Amino acid sequence: MKTKMPKLLAAFAALFILGACDAEVGSKEWCDDIKQKDKGELTASQAADFAKHCVFGGSK
Repeated sequence: MKTKMPKLLAAFAALFILGACDAEVGSKEWCDDIKQKDKGELTASQAADFAKHCVFGGSK
């Protein structure tokens, strides 16, 4: 049981670090990233956030 703990902690640390790499939704960087994507690749949530923050609300 003790040998699994370091591997589990390393996995959580990797997920935390990689999750922090994404730009904040609505930020200028995020809007620019979405503009570069193929529109068919966007999820409904991403499209709604793009319209809300980048088209109608302006970027931060």
